[in-house]
Amino acid sequence: MSNMGVLGRLKAMAISVRQWFDADYRSEELLLRKDIPNKVEWVRTIPFVILHAGCLGVIWTGWSWTAVAAAVFLYFVRMFAVTGFFHRYFSHRTFSTSRPMQFVLAVWAGTCVQRGALWWAYTHRHHHQHSDEPVDKHSPRQHGFLWSHIGWITSAKNFPTDYSRIKDLAKFPELVFLNRFDVLVPVLFAVLLFFLGVAMNAIWPSLGVTGGQMLVWAFFISTTVLFHGTACINSMAHVFGRRRYETGDDSRNSFLLSLITMGEGWHNNHHMHMSCVRQGFYWWEVDITYYLLKMMSWTGLIWDLRPVPKAAYDTTRHLSHQPVAAKATVSDADTAATEEAAAVRSLPVKP
Repeated sequence: MSNMGVLGRLKAMAISVRQWFDADYRSEELLLRKDIPNKVEWVRTIPFVILHAGCLGVIWTGWSWTAVAAAVFLYFVRMFAVTGFFHRYFSHRTFSTSRPMQFVLAVWAGTCVQRGALWWAYTHRHHHQHSDEPVDKHSPRQHGFLWSHIGWITSAKNFPTDYSRIKDLAKFPELVFLNRFDVLVPVLFAVLLFFLGVAMNAIWPSLGVTGGQMLVWAFFISTTVLFHGTACINSMAHVFGRRRYETGDDSRNSFLLSLITMGEGWHNNHHMHMSCVRQGFYWWEVDITYYLLKMMSWTGLIWDLRPVPKAAYDTTRHLSHQPVAAKATVSDADTAATEEAAAVRSLPVKP
């Protein structure tokens, strides 16, 4: 390899390393390129690899019931942040809140280590606009199961945030800051958990928990399982389950996935009527995220929860939950709610 080739590779590596800390650094160049192949960019995804490798720390730290309980608790607390805030608020605008609370929701969701709220919303709106089409970033039909589950997030073409497609969110500089420096909240959260474990060991030694255990269990293990639980909707919810509606994609409903993801498993429901806050349309379709959002609305922290439309209960449009995918066109009203029209609806009502 020539000296120019070596310098070019070193420069590319330096850019990738800087993007660990500044996700928007030179991202406009990636947005302009249309020829980027679907392949793993190893240098850029080293932090993602470290997240998974950190789970091996249990070999040295061991475990305690306190650390395991913290891991389980934080899984569900942060799964609620993914499903309720990243998905139902930032991506679909299914309820309203104030600007300060909006910032709190973004920070809370930032502890999930799934990039920033604006990147999450842009990526998800793109998915709904092109669900299971060739340009869908994580379609099992188009790219295979493994790529739809985990591979897509390691590809350079999927790193940037296209702020022009989420103007309703990009007008808030505090959200742009959190999105640009998306590593900040996770690092602070990990440090907090470590010192929480240290403090608990000093104050309540009988619990048998240490700083290392809290870091490994409550951060690395809990976060890794959280990622794969979330990713199951990209992969498994488009392969396994039953279909109630003709949506033009492979989205399915799954009771098991609804338990894992606190309600996101009713994916075919969601793809048919994506602008409503509830995804389990019937009482037997467990949707814990919706129940929690409903309780939050009683406090006044959030409001204007969009209900399930009456059309959802029109049995003439049902497929009797057929397990085979069918091709159709999504309704104009719901399509409008996914991306460009989302910018029309004002975000917070209160200052």
